[in-house]
This record gives sequence, C-alpha cells and structure tokens, in this order.
Amino acid sequence: MTASAAPGTAGSLAWARRRDSVARFWRAYRTHRAGLYGLAGLTVIVLVALTAPLTVGDDIQSVTTAPGGALESPSGQFPLGTDQFGRSLLGLLVWGARVSLAVGLLAAALSVAIGTLAGVVAGHYGGWPSTVLMRITDWFLVMPTLVLAIVLATVLSHSVWTVVLAIGVTSWPTTARLVRAQTIAVESRPYIERARALGGGHRHVMSRHVLPNVMPLVLAQTTLGISNAILTEATLAFLGLGDPTVVSWGGMLQDAREAGAVSSGHWWYLAPPGIAIALVALAFTLCGRAVEAVLNPKPGVR
Repeated sequence: MTASAAPGTAGSLAWARRRDSVARFWRAYRTHRAGLYGLAGLTVIVLVALTAPLTVGDDIQSVTTAPGGALESPSGQFPLGTDQFGRSLLGLLVWGARVSLAVGLLAAALSVAIGTLAGVVAGHYGGWPSTVLMRITDWFLVMPTLVLAIVLATVLSHSVWTVVLAIGVTSWPTTARLVRAQTIAVESRPYIERARALGGGHRHVMSRHVLPNVMPLVLAQTTLGISNAILTEATLAFLGLGDPTVVSWGGMLQDAREAGAVSSGHWWYLAPPGIAIALVALAFTLCGRAVEAVLNPKPGVR
C-alpha cells in the first residue's frame, strides 16, 4: 500500500510545484503594467478571431454576394467602408485576424523549434558539431531574412503553409545563438557532472536537465518572435506572395494597393489592416518583454 501510494504522492508534489511556479509567474507578471495591457489586447483580438464565423459569417469572402457597392466610404451599414468588390472591410478585418494570427503563431513556433534544437545540440556537444551549426547560423544571420523568405515564397506554391515555412526556416538563427549560450552556462553546473557520473547519456542530459533550464528563454523568444512573424507575413502578402484564396491583413493591403486606394485617397481601405498589424505586433512585444523580465530578471527589463 505504501509502495502504491508513493507514485501518487510524487505526482501530487510535482503538480503542486507546477501550480506554485505558475502562481509565482503570474504574481511577477502582474507587476508589469505594459505586459498587462498587451495581454488584455491580445485576449480581445484572439476572442474576435475565434468568434469570426459567428459574428461575420463564412460568406464574408464571397465577391458574388457582396452587400455593398465598390469602395463605399464608412457609414452606418459599413463602419469601415467596403472594398473594390463591395465587401464589408470590418468583416474582412475580423476574418483576416484568424489567418494573420495563425501564421504568426505557427511560424514563430517553427522558428523557435529549429533554433532551440540547433542551440542545444551545438552547446551540448561542442567541437565540430558546434562549429558546423554555428557557421550555418552565421550564414543565415548575415543574409537578409526577408529576402530569403521572398525567395522561398516565390519558388514554392503560394499557400499559407508556404508562408509559415518561409518565415520559420529563415528566422531561427537568433534563437539558436541565445539557446547555445544558455546551454553552455547550464552544462557548467555541478548537477550536470553528477548526472553524467551516474550514467546519464547525451539524450538524458539534454532532455532532462538542459532543455528545462532553457525553456524560459525559449518562451520569451517565442512571444517576441510572433510579432516579427506577423509583420513578415503581412509583408509577403503585400508583395503578392501570400495565399490569394484566403483573407489576411497583409492581403487586404495588397488588394488596396491594386485597387488604387493610395492614389484615390480611399484611406479607409488602407488604415484598418495597417493599424491592426501594428497593434498586434505591439501587444506581442509588450507581452514578450514582460515575460522576459519575469523569467530572466537580470537584465532589468521593466
């Protein structure tokens, strides 16, 4: 009975420690007012994106059932006006949040995953594996990220997954550098030597000791990378390299440019998606800096 109760007790203690860690993190996060503003803004935007099928409907993208005229100015029926097909810009803006946020999250996750893997392997093994990985990282660092993303998006088919892949495989070097430095610092601690002395192999040391200690840095880098991914997605879509079959904020800017909104003075076509991109990028940046300050308070980021 005692033996069977021991695993349950150990599991309960582990869950209790996790709850305490989350509670400590939230108490520290609440002291950063800018982070709270960013989190509140993100919560509202995510809720708007998730409820888009209920609030604006799936037929908002249809050009055959558009309810308005071409390029109507803001009015009571269309608070943000209409596009060149007569579709409500407010509905398109709400629906486009789904694609822009999804691409930003997926691209940032892919970028951080590649960078974390490269950084942990380079910092743990050292020697020629570290040299090879860091030279590859340096090559990606000196090459303009946007140019590489444009090349990939041009060569591959125009789809959302192509944009995610193009952003993810070109924006990981910074994460790799940071994770490698943190891995080297963790590897020098005494408990790593004890784990190796007790027979722990490379996989055990990296998965059980190194990776948990670099995860706070990875989390902070992810929140900061999402805003860059959203901006890059908007840039690619504005250049006509996004998926033409879906609505995104960058795609709306591209449509506005093709419709001549800049020269004709139709500001309501250009301003809403641009402001939305700026607000989301700002919100993620505020959250990322607050998370970085909580998880790594040494730099004194406030």
